Amino acid sequence: MDRIRIVGGKPLNGTIPVSGAKNAALPLMIASLLTRETLTLENVPRLADVNLLIRILGNQGVDYRLDGKRVGDAPHAGQTIHLDAPTIVDTTAPYDLVSRMRASFWVIAPLLARMGEAKVSLPGGCAIGTRPVDLLLMALEKLGADLEIDSGYVIAKAKKGLRGGEIDFPKVTVGGTHTALMAASLAHGSTLIKNAACEPEVRDLADCLVKMGARIKGAGTSTIEIEGVASLSGARHAVLPDRIEAGTYAFAVAMTGGEILLEGADESLLPVVLDVLRETGARVEQTSRGLIVARNGGGIKPVDIITEPFPGFPTDLQAQFMALMTRAEGTSHITETIFENRFMHVQELARLGARIRLAGDVAIVEGREKLKGAPVMATDLRASVSLVIAALAAEGETLVHRVYHLDRGFERLEEKLQACGAQVERLREPG
Repeated sequence: MDRIRIVGGKPLNGTIPVSGAKNAALPLMIASLLTRETLTLENVPRLADVNLLIRILGNQGVDYRLDGKRVGDAPHAGQTIHLDAPTIVDTTAPYDLVSRMRASFWVIAPLLARMGEAKVSLPGGCAIGTRPVDLLLMALEKLGADLEIDSGYVIAKAKKGLRGGEIDFPKVTVGGTHTALMAASLAHGSTLIKNAACEPEVRDLADCLVKMGARIKGAGTSTIEIEGVASLSGARHAVLPDRIEAGTYAFAVAMTGGEILLEGADESLLPVVLDVLRETGARVEQTSRGLIVARNGGGIKPVDIITEPFPGFPTDLQAQFMALMTRAEGTSHITETIFENRFMHVQELARLGARIRLAGDVAIVEGREKLKGAPVMATDLRASVSLVIAALAAEGETLVHRVYHLDRGFERLEEKLQACGAQVERLREPG
């Protein structure tokens, strides 16, 4: 199993190109099931999760092809994927595939909307909490689906097609909003989604669906209106930049010192995060090329945060921010309101010398002047990159184990950090 070796203590200086957003690419790829025509997605990141979803969609009959590198392409330019599903060959998504990536459960919506039936395995547990799918199923029922759970599978039917309805989510759910958008696009009549997720990735999916012929108003707000259409066409769409990757590298340079240009990053995707970053003492500036983030001299100021749905502080940056606060000049409080069990990185940060106490859903971080390298173990995607950030600022060598978590969500992480002066390398296991 691969490991990443980091020797800390070096500031980051240079340019990091921000990849396309994984959290946008996955639902966009799933939307290819809604049409018989070609959906072309640009700026798709090269990630393990993307490759796995291609396999899962292939099970349903989706063919794909990748554009090769073109002369003049930037070294880290995202890939272009063409997805074709002229015929759905299987409306079943088996456990052995769905259990490996929770987002793949969302195929239930386009399969049901287009074919009138779907049999999709429940995704099972998750390292950062149960993340139930009950709100996704509630949305489908509101659109007229008949649902049955049998032997770990959701069996959904709508023989006469889905029909528009009113979906009022009791709490904000990104997955539920994705599901409702895809299902309602092909439903008969009008659908109103209340308390919809406002995340940029939801808006990106809606923008793509509109290009495909869907009639959607209000995406990016808490109320979305959809007028169903009989069929959708193909389209060409570029995946938006990854705000979580941008925030991760911004926290890294705020911790190590130096100055980096996050090429392609957009301040409007990270409003609260960048305000918090400025409060810690970092300099943040939007330019025509992206975001410049710098911290030259001066200590890191402690800041309290609470994770919230967009536009609040994202749960997917909580672990990375905690790494930054381990070096703050004082005590900070980090409250996690989205996922239970999302403090598993705490014990690994402690191995580097961090001082963190837990009180329910609050982590109390007492900043220290120094961290010291040590062997650590990644527990999930965001936790693993928080260990990388901390290791970049720690004295000596850190070995991060289980880096397959990183490969799920961070494209060419070592290369991007090396280009900015970090001493980081992947140690590949033979075989």
